[in-house]
Amino acid sequence: MEQKAHILIVEDEQKIRTALTDFLEFHDFKITEAADGLEAERTVAKRRFDLILLDLMLPKISGEQLCTRWRRDGMQTPIIMLTAKGQQKEKVMGLNIGADDYITKPFSLEELLARIKAVLRRIDPARAVGQTFKFADLDVDIAALKIKRTRACATTGADKKKEIEITKREAAILQYFAANPNRVISREELYKEVWEETMTELGTRTTDMHIAKLRSKIEKNSADPQIIKTVRGAGYKYEN
Repeated sequence: MEQKAHILIVEDEQKIRTALTDFLEFHDFKITEAADGLEAERTVAKRRFDLILLDLMLPKISGEQLCTRWRRDGMQTPIIMLTAKGQQKEKVMGLNIGADDYITKPFSLEELLARIKAVLRRIDPARAVGQTFKFADLDVDIAALKIKRTRACATTGADKKKEIEITKREAAILQYFAANPNRVISREELYKEVWEETMTELGTRTTDMHIAKLRSKIEKNSADPQIIKTVRGAGYKYEN
C-alpha cells in the first residue's frame, strides 16, 4: 500500500486550518497542524514532511523567517506559501527565500490541491506515477528496469510483447516525464531533477545523449520521435 504524503499546515486562523485539514485528509493526505511559527519550527525539528503549507503572517515567528531559516539550514522539503497579500513583491520575496509555490487568499481548494500535486510530482515523481506505469503504448517497470510493448502479431493476430531493457538513469527520465505529462521540460530542469546536479555545458550534452539513446529504444522511428518530442529552444515534452 502506497504511503500517504504527509503535509504540515502552518496557519494561525483555526477555521482555515480546519477547513484545509478536512479537505486534504479527504483527498488522502496525512496532515499535521501548527498554529504559529514557533510550533511549526518545533514540529519540523522532530519529524520529516513531504510538503509544508506555510502562512506568511504568523504569530511568534513569521512564515518568511521560518522559510529563510529552513532553507539556510539545508531543508529541502517543498513549501507552498499561503498569504492574504497579493502584491507582486510579496510573491517574489516568497520565491526568492525558497518557497516552491505561492497562492494568495482567498483561493479555491481545488486550485490548492492542483498546486500541491504539481509540486509533489516535481519533487518526487516516483510518488506520482509509482514503480509501474503506462508511458504511451509502453508498460514500464522501474524495479525490473524493463519496458514492454504489446503488438499484434502480423500472422496470427495474437498479442506479442517485446521486452526492452533500460538503465537506471533512463528509468528515472521516463518516471520524470510520466509525472509531468503535457509540460515542456527544459534540459536544465531534467538534469537537475534526474542527475541532481546543476546544469553545465557537459550536462547539456549528457542530457541530449541520454534522450537520444532512450528514443532509440522506445520510439518506433527515433528520427521522428512521437513519444518524447523536442520543443525547439525550450526542451522536451511527453504528450499523454
